[in-house]
This record gives sequence, C-alpha cells and structure tokens, in this order.
Amino acid sequence: MEIKQALNEKPGFQIWWRLLRPHTLTASFIPVFVGTMFALNEGSFHILLFLAMMIASILIQSATNMFNEYFDFTRGLDNEESVGIGGTIVRDGIAPKTVLRLALTFFGIAALLGVYICLESTFWIAVIGLICMLFGYLYTGGPYPIAYTPLGEIFSGFFMGTVIIGISYYIQTAHITLEIIWISIPIAIFIGCIMLSNNIRDLDGDKLNGRKTVAILLGRKNAVTLLGILFIISYALTLYYIVVDLLPLWSLVVFFSGKIAVEVIQKFKGKTKPIEMMPAMVLTGKTNTIYGLLMGVSLLLNKLF
Repeated sequence: MEIKQALNEKPGFQIWWRLLRPHTLTASFIPVFVGTMFALNEGSFHILLFLAMMIASILIQSATNMFNEYFDFTRGLDNEESVGIGGTIVRDGIAPKTVLRLALTFFGIAALLGVYICLESTFWIAVIGLICMLFGYLYTGGPYPIAYTPLGEIFSGFFMGTVIIGISYYIQTAHITLEIIWISIPIAIFIGCIMLSNNIRDLDGDKLNGRKTVAILLGRKNAVTLLGILFIISYALTLYYIVVDLLPLWSLVVFFSGKIAVEVIQKFKGKTKPIEMMPAMVLTGKTNTIYGLLMGVSLLLNKLF
C-alpha cells in the first residue's frame, strides 16, 4: 500500500494505462515518426501507412510490456513492493491470464495492421514484423529471457530503433539506404538507454533473482557512467551527421534535449532505492521523446524551407 501511495497509483482506467508502461512507449512511436519524416524529405508520405505503422508499433511495444508483467509475476520476480512495473497483477488484482490474453490481442491487432502494410508495400515486411514480435515475446518470455542477459539493451535498441526506423522509411519510399541505417543509430542508442536506466533502477532486485544485466555486471556507479557515455555518443554522432550533410542544419535543434540527458545522470547519482531512481528512469524516456520529436521537426522544416 505504501508503494502504491508513493507512486500515486489510482484505480479505474489508470490500472490499464499503467499496464502499458506509458513512459516506455516513446521507444515505439519516435522511430516511426523519424523514419517517416526522412521519407517525407524524399517526397514520399502516405498518411494511412504512417498511422498503421504507428499504431502497430505502439501495440507491439505495449504487448511486450504486458508479457514482461506476466512472466515476471509467474517467475515470482514481482511483488507488491516492486517499482517500475504496471502493478496490475500484484497490486490491482487483475488475473495474470487476463494480462496475457490482452498482450496476445494486441499482437493480433498489430498483425492485422501488418497485413495492410504488406499489401501496400511488400510481404517481406511481414517476415521482419514477425521477427520483431517474436523478440518482443522472448524479451521476457521463453526459457532464456533476453531481458535477463547483458544483451537486453542491444536487442531493444536494434529492433525498436534501427529496424522500426528502417521499416517506416521503406514502406513510404519502397527502398532502403545506408544513410537511414546510420542515422538510426542515435535513436537506437537512446532506446537502449531506456532499458539501461530501467536495469540501473532494478539492479538490486535483479541481482537477487539471478539476472545478469549490464548494470549488474558493471555495478550501479559504472552503469550510470556508461549511460552518460552513451548519451554523449548519440549527440556526437548527430553533430557528425550534420557536419557531413547526412542531416540538415535544422537538426541542431535536437541539442535542446541535452539538458534532460544531463538531468538523468544527476538524478541517478547517489541514489540507491528504486523509488528514488524513478524520476531518472522517466526522464531517460523523455530524452528520447524530445530528441526524436525535434529530429522529426527539423526534417519537416528542411522539407518546407
């Protein structure tokens, strides 16, 4: 009850909203937005494809979060005091099977949207989409969950960042370029950072449950240092892309998001309790959101002017 009050968890609609873990959904809609804005710069934009891709991506990310909620509960990893979860099962009393069915329903709707996307582009998208959904399930499901290994950040960054940006760009333009892959890297890193900040917050509990995340292997202090280094790499790559004309000069606006990245590191320093680190975790997602939105806006401005 104390955790519920500290997190300001409320009944009703918020139970289901929390289950989606909204602060992580930036990892789904930002890559679609950025990939589509790059396509727009080449004169290609189909609103229905954009909306279908956006909704499908959010549904897959939401379902992945639900699988996380379900499997962590069934493995006995979550309890009423756990921070960073929706708490739908352990604090709100929603049946685990209900959460699992909802996750599978979201996957089913995403698959139907995928059929439309394939009809408008190529059925190779179906293969890639199914692989993304499989890894969304395996992230916390299956006998060897990816989230319990040092590879969680890499897989999440690659699939939710580079792959989703690439697909969003391809379905608009019917081709893929090496440039779009390079440009996707900073956002892939930011998405990986969301997972890393999550693992920094959950380090003690994860360690007790036998996980081997990067945060556990490095220790909290070094993991926070790594988080800062990854932020620096993302901004350095962005500046490099502007200098070599992969990105327009307008893209300098993304550096306004750097202030939030600095706040993330400051809010992690000296903190040891999960509840104390929640603001830093939320701000990590916000860094990706603001960076991605400003990147997309800079591309739109480049198209208009």
